[in-house]
Amino acid sequence: MHDRQEPEAHGPHDSDEPRSPQDGQRKDRPDDGPSDSPGDTPTPADSPTGTRADAVPGGGGAGGELGPGSGALCLVTGASGYIGGRLVPELLAAGYRVRCLARTPSHLRDHPWAGQVEVVRGDVTDAESVKAALEGVAVAYYLVHSMNSGPAFERTDREAARTFAAGAEAAGVRRLVYLGGLTPTDRPEAELSTHLRSRAEVGRILLASGVPTTVLRAAVVIGSGSASFEMLRYLTERLPVMVTPSWVATRVQPIAVRDVLRYLVGSAAMPAEVSRTFDIGGPDVLNYREMMFRYAEVAGLRKRLILPVPMLSPGLSSHWIGLVTPVPPSLARPLAESLRHEVVCGEHDIARYVPDPPGAPLPFDRALSLALRRVREADVATRWSSASTPSVPSDPLPTDPDWAGGSLYEDQRERAVDAAAPALWQVVEGIGGENGWYSFPLAWAVRGRLDRLVGGVGLRRGRRDAARLRVGDSLDFWRVEEIEPGRLLRLRAEMRLPGLAWLEMYAEPDGEGRSRYRQRALFHPRGLAGHLYWWSVAPFHAVVFGGMARTIARTAEAAERKAAEASAGTVGGPGAAETGGSAETGGGVGTGEVKSASGAGGGTGTDGGTGIGGVAGGALKPS
Repeated sequence: MHDRQEPEAHGPHDSDEPRSPQDGQRKDRPDDGPSDSPGDTPTPADSPTGTRADAVPGGGGAGGELGPGSGALCLVTGASGYIGGRLVPELLAAGYRVRCLARTPSHLRDHPWAGQVEVVRGDVTDAESVKAALEGVAVAYYLVHSMNSGPAFERTDREAARTFAAGAEAAGVRRLVYLGGLTPTDRPEAELSTHLRSRAEVGRILLASGVPTTVLRAAVVIGSGSASFEMLRYLTERLPVMVTPSWVATRVQPIAVRDVLRYLVGSAAMPAEVSRTFDIGGPDVLNYREMMFRYAEVAGLRKRLILPVPMLSPGLSSHWIGLVTPVPPSLARPLAESLRHEVVCGEHDIARYVPDPPGAPLPFDRALSLALRRVREADVATRWSSASTPSVPSDPLPTDPDWAGGSLYEDQRERAVDAAAPALWQVVEGIGGENGWYSFPLAWAVRGRLDRLVGGVGLRRGRRDAARLRVGDSLDFWRVEEIEPGRLLRLRAEMRLPGLAWLEMYAEPDGEGRSRYRQRALFHPRGLAGHLYWWSVAPFHAVVFGGMARTIARTAEAAERKAAEASAGTVGGPGAAETGGSAETGGGVGTGEVKSASGAGGGTGTDGGTGIGGVAGGALKPS
């Protein structure tokens, strides 16, 4: 897929799944109520775990039933995104076979359902990869949309949709399913935001493909980890008194993610003669001010005072949202623009083909309650930041042959740790988010704020899970590029930098029951600005990254001592973990061996957490 085309992660594609699937099956939660999903049907015996989807009979583009339990083959695009990552286990649980189309298949490797699906590498803008991905597919889910604001993004969306539609018709696909945005009925399309207009155009292209198509149109989707929910949560929790744009008075019809997923799964079995759009929404029609009041009530907060200000444009609103919430301005703008217009469902015809079970669609307060529980229990399956962030580097870690002749700065730090490797690894895997980056919090915080000022993602994306990481996870302004459990964590920088940066952390046993911590950072500068950036932040590197290595080691040692004392029946003990970082310089073994120059990286924490760009230390040596 083109690097400006991303899996859906925000806007109309936001919210909370019917269950926490593991291996395609329901993970029951007594307080969660019924799943309300056609995905309660277990995977049939003729679709064994780990079998390639195209090796199992019963699916394909012609003949056979398409209902739950049919074993029909479904293609999911955008599976690394917010909705796609939740749809896959629902389809598996409903008895479908699943193939995922991904630009970077490794981003799906650590999902709990990865062993049950076929993953093919490809891009929706590339006709050949689309053709290969659609071979034998009965139902294709189109869940990608560009979130860039550049002048070419509408053309990119249009060309990608045409490529996919043509490929589906040629492959004999029996149904296309697309999740788009709900648009106002009283406004001409030319007056809509470019993002809403583009989504509407994609829907029309798919409907004109000659393949029976279901276009679901949703407004604000509420659930744990979604951009809309995070925006609502942070605005309400952080601002007891707020000056707001006039769009807080605009009526919208929010919907819970479990209902969105139920409609998506149910759309696969629609009769062939049905090819149209469907408006989907929950039972409540509210303006944003009412949504914030209701959130405060459900969350147990005091009533908020809201003062609308008409002169706040969508552009100013996006910066205001970016200042208060984890959602960066580049993603906040399309959200704010979509709230300028009243978006209320004009019909509920979807219920004729995907009947609503008792209690569905979920009321707004119930959707909020479920989302808040998932956040508090750290049980968030996907987040708005699960999809790759637009306009950030996506190159893999460089190797010498690929980067021969280029400038590559490399810094290494190593430290003996008086703790076993598992204890050290637990600290490494827990880095970022609420735990911070183990050194010089002020420097990290300043770096994160600077990143936000220039349109970057900044510090506040946090982590999907407080203790566990998987490939593709966002981690403050890094993304997990590789993880070898118990040994290696490699992060790729997504902050705004004049170059590309990576940070590696290793936990290795020393053969004597202890361990060694190794930290390796690389920076590939882009032009003169990259080199100037490196030298401007170099004075801080020993403080930040030396302190990081030292504090990670001390935290692991303290955790192991505490565990040993607990097992021996003692209470308390010396040596509390040093988690706030250190302002000392140096630390560890700072032997930075540099090729052509020296390394840079960066990182983030939570609000008031940690982050600074650049990594270095030790001696600098041109190669």
